Amino acid sequence: MTAPIDWPTRDPVAHRVGATPQRTALIDVATETDWTFREYDRRVDRVAAALASAGLAGERLGVLMDTRPAFATLFFAAMRTGTTVVALNVRETTGELAAKTSRIDLADIVCEHKTETAALAVASEADSVDVYSVDDPQRDRTRALARPATSATLESVPERDARSVEPATLARDETQLIMFTSGTSGEPKAVQLTVGNLVASATASAFRLGVARDDRWLCCLPMYHMGGLAPVVRSALYGTPVVIQRAFDPAATARVLEDYSITGVSLVPTMCKRLLDAGWEPTDDLRFVLLGGAPASSELLERCRERDVPVCPTYGMTETASQIATAFPEEGAAHEGTVGQPLMFTDVTVVDETGAAVEAGEQGELVVSGPTVTPGYLDDAHTDAAFGDRGLHTGDVGYRDADGRLWILNRRSDRIVTGGENVDPGEVVAALRDHPRVEDAAVVGLEDEEWGERVAALVVPDADSSSADSTIEPRALLAHCDDHLAGFKQPKTVGIVDALPRTASGTVDREAVRDRLLEVGIDMR
Repeated sequence: MTAPIDWPTRDPVAHRVGATPQRTALIDVATETDWTFREYDRRVDRVAAALASAGLAGERLGVLMDTRPAFATLFFAAMRTGTTVVALNVRETTGELAAKTSRIDLADIVCEHKTETAALAVASEADSVDVYSVDDPQRDRTRALARPATSATLESVPERDARSVEPATLARDETQLIMFTSGTSGEPKAVQLTVGNLVASATASAFRLGVARDDRWLCCLPMYHMGGLAPVVRSALYGTPVVIQRAFDPAATARVLEDYSITGVSLVPTMCKRLLDAGWEPTDDLRFVLLGGAPASSELLERCRERDVPVCPTYGMTETASQIATAFPEEGAAHEGTVGQPLMFTDVTVVDETGAAVEAGEQGELVVSGPTVTPGYLDDAHTDAAFGDRGLHTGDVGYRDADGRLWILNRRSDRIVTGGENVDPGEVVAALRDHPRVEDAAVVGLEDEEWGERVAALVVPDADSSSADSTIEPRALLAHCDDHLAGFKQPKTVGIVDALPRTASGTVDREAVRDRLLEVGIDMR
């Protein structure tokens, strides 16, 4: 009896070209062109041949590129040749990129025209790193990732039908992708994601959101983040087009959503707010807006409901290849603040400080297990610290109700201990956001000689308020908190700013919040 074969056995594009070669696979907004899966397969084959010719196949390959079709093609070409993609953030500094490159022993980086200078700077700081470009190289030290016999770009279509590279046989536990966490509370961790993780995530998402034959998922998030790459992988598996917009712009994205009959899109709350501010009205084609990456305010969700935006608050992590839980619009309206129930095959347990499961309604750390969960970080010490008997300790504090719906409050490491009392910043943020003139807020602990830590809040006024009413008086905020929070949970230091400092991935930079509060914070004691 032969052993069972894992699925997929090859990269998804190779499978798709055998099943639905004539169907549209990818639409590029910038060039107004679309590819069938047959054309997609040819492009992937061309890049796979280039990787093999350059001796890059089977290695860890750094990718320093922004959102574009060439990124998608390169990703599947890497999968076709048994190559692990290491996604690098184009918005990070040379020093940050060089540190990551050295930590994971990268020998090669693939860049594009606009990241070539940065890639070369990284190579000069790291040892023995070669730089390749998917575009025509601008510097002598950069090599072209193309077959020597042609000057065509990697996004052109070869005339041949026969593949020059036989797709590698995949195993479910092979590491296909390495992505870094945002590092908001420490050094970014290198997350290993396997073929099985990516397929399981796509499958679970399909069970929650559904898949229709005419679906079109808009990708306007950076592909070097999971939220941007996930639609690319999922669309290939589903056999539906992914529509690629190379950069988000409120007015332009609103037009793309309408002109291309988009049925699904992944956004972070700031992007959604900017779309609404630009006057966006969703079409009847739009089935879902996955809203994640940061908590969505009650005001934003209410604005979405008023515009009939089918917003689906979602909770996910790089470590789980995207979604953990997702709420439907009607669920979010009926249970304010929830991110919904866990996806199929994903188990979430809320535990106390001892690791014991707590009852519904009680706060604790969320622990996740299931086929979407990473096998671990590249650093064994990080893996040992994060995994326990119940699975991956997310570091997120929250609770669930009797029906399994989840609410996320904050990071466990963000918890403030003031005078021996525990304060979860998420609870304080929620109270502040409930103020009609507050758009956003971040809450951290500052050192305090008397209490150990004091609660401090950095607050962003509502930009939609008139200029005369836009100023928020800190004492008015505290008066508002009197009705929502116990005295020890109320902010003792308040700072008013135009915007919260954020990391390159868009999450709140808590260390920068502390620094800003030390500059502009007003002591309310």
